[in-house]
Amino acid sequence: MARAPDPEVPADLIDPQDAPERQRDKLLVIAGALMKRVEQATDDGGAAYAQFQRAVLLEDEVRERTRDLERALDLLNLSNARLAEANRATEAARRNLASALEQLQEGFALFDPSDRLILFNSRFCLALRDIHARLAPGLAFADYVGMVSRSSDLALPAGQGPDDWRAGRMRAHREPHANVSVSLTGDRWLQVSEHRTLDGGTVILQTDVTDIIRLERETRGRLLDDQARGVRATLDHLAQGVAIFDAQARLIGWNRRFGELLALPMSALRMGAEFGLLMDRLPRDFRLAGLDAAALLAWAAAQAGGAARPHLRFGAERGDAALVLDIFAQEMPDRGFVISLSDVTAERAAIAALSQANETLEARVRDRTLELEDALADAERANASRARFVAAASHDLLQPLSAARLFLSAAEDGPMPPPLRETLGKAQNALDSVEAILGALLDISKLDSGKAAVTPGPVDLAGLLAQLAEEFGPVAAARGLALRVWPARHVVRSDPAYLRRILQNLIGNAIRYTERGRVVVGARRRGQMLQLEVWDTGPGIPEAEQDNIFREFHRLNARASASEGMGLGLAIVERAAALLGHPLGLRSVTGRGTVFLLQVPVERAGAAAPAAIPPGSDAAGRLQARAVTRDRIALLVEPDADLRRAIGLLLEKWGMNVLDAADGPAALALITEIGILPDVLLVDTGAAGAGAASRFVQQFCDLHGDLPCCLFLSGAEAADLPDGMTCLKKPLDPAALQAFLTGVLAS
Repeated sequence: MARAPDPEVPADLIDPQDAPERQRDKLLVIAGALMKRVEQATDDGGAAYAQFQRAVLLEDEVRERTRDLERALDLLNLSNARLAEANRATEAARRNLASALEQLQEGFALFDPSDRLILFNSRFCLALRDIHARLAPGLAFADYVGMVSRSSDLALPAGQGPDDWRAGRMRAHREPHANVSVSLTGDRWLQVSEHRTLDGGTVILQTDVTDIIRLERETRGRLLDDQARGVRATLDHLAQGVAIFDAQARLIGWNRRFGELLALPMSALRMGAEFGLLMDRLPRDFRLAGLDAAALLAWAAAQAGGAARPHLRFGAERGDAALVLDIFAQEMPDRGFVISLSDVTAERAAIAALSQANETLEARVRDRTLELEDALADAERANASRARFVAAASHDLLQPLSAARLFLSAAEDGPMPPPLRETLGKAQNALDSVEAILGALLDISKLDSGKAAVTPGPVDLAGLLAQLAEEFGPVAAARGLALRVWPARHVVRSDPAYLRRILQNLIGNAIRYTERGRVVVGARRRGQMLQLEVWDTGPGIPEAEQDNIFREFHRLNARASASEGMGLGLAIVERAAALLGHPLGLRSVTGRGTVFLLQVPVERAGAAAPAAIPPGSDAAGRLQARAVTRDRIALLVEPDADLRRAIGLLLEKWGMNVLDAADGPAALALITEIGILPDVLLVDTGAAGAGAASRFVQQFCDLHGDLPCCLFLSGAEAADLPDGMTCLKKPLDPAALQAFLTGVLAS
């Protein structure tokens, strides 16, 4: 049966929610009740003891649990203490942060990564009075920007509405860093800076820069005032009149000189005066040159946005040149423009005086020029007369001279007594002297007239010097002189004929004027030039005469006979060297000798010079030439009967058959009549000239086929040599003629 509950034992033995002290009191009551029950129970002592044991065990467990609860309670108390300390520290930090933010001179706000306002100070949006009170944590950034865009304190830029401003502000917000200048009413300014935090939030700083901007304005205003005063002072010191107009053609700057030059009253020169009113009296008081008044006003009134205005420059003259102005107008970058006036009255007067003086001088120059032209015409006529005389004389002299040389050459081969052969030799020498003099005269004539033609090319100096040594060796030996020509293995660039003639004249001149001693010819390398030197041990040339020796017919040694020269050699040397561009010089010591120096450019490496032509032919060569020319037919066209007879006689002695005619038509008729074609054509140009002779040759070849041909030219025709034809100059050299015939007939 069930036991009735003990009234001393509580219904709930132990409640875990009770405090440890309450649980202990309950356990003590339980233990007392159990002991009392044990003492009173006599019928079931064993069960009571068992229950006692269980009560003891339970008491141990309760005691252990109580200790665990006490430790947990201690830990909980410690945690609560630490949490309270942390809360106090956090609150202190929050108070410090809020205090620090409040100390900032700028407005500060912090938005979280979701663009919600979480923190701001009292200065944030303080200038925007209608939204400052509406700020609260949790406010969205877009709402904040919308409130600012509609704030009555916001001064929107011209042409921009709240929506436009808000859109631009949100675009700037999307950047990691942004700086925005915000204009407020009352001429106030905020500088807003945004920066992104590491967790994606946004920090905003608002700085009031009103004082800074106003200070900058004041500073800029003072600077502009200083600049304006400096510009005004500068303009007032200018001798020119200057006026500056803005884009609306209104006066904004000027100097006193501008009003003085235009005679404008001081009341007219005021800030904002219109250009048209200021320039109204310009066409009334001045005569404009180069521009009319309407064009000037249209230029000044050009609207902004159009093409840039070109510069203007024109003149203005008042009265009878009492005042002459040079006016210049130029546009400025802001579409304004500057007008400058320069008083050029004195300059124009000076120009007029100079022009008058120039006209007087020109008249005098014209008179003197006419006098000089008359003198020059007289000199040219005299020179032309001399040239015609030289040409005529050369032609008239060459004809009989050629005939004489040919007759002598024909007579030399026949048997004759020694006295007669000696006489013929002297006659030949006399003809050689006449030929040399005549050749010198012709050379001087060509060089003076500018008709001499040079053909520069590579020249083998070794071969040329060897020929000159062989040519002048016997001449020097006959005068008892030693001639030494040092070999020079160089190739130079020059005209071979003229270079040979220059060296011939220098060597011949040295031998002619040296009585005893020696003549030395050599060459020295001078960089890219080769210096040819001709030394002699003659009497020397005084310094006063060193320029005169290059004049025609000037000889220092009057004992030199006409057969030895006419004083033309050095004149030819000087003119030929100048024509070739070869520097010529000399050094001389009176009583010891002279050296002539000629510099010739060295030919580039690899250039080949033509082989030297042997100076003469020996007897065996002449016999071989006669074998080639024997029984050949030559057609000789020669107008001069004596020369035609002499050439024919010489050709017949060489074994040739000669068909002769006085001119081209007669030659063509002769060939048509006999029906025999010649082997070679020999044509003298005669008075008709080289052109007519070459046309006859071409006509003959067209009718009868190509034939070798040789033209006989006088010296005056040397500049007009036909292309592709062999030419021999008169007086004819029998050896040269024989060499030509041998060459063309042997092939």
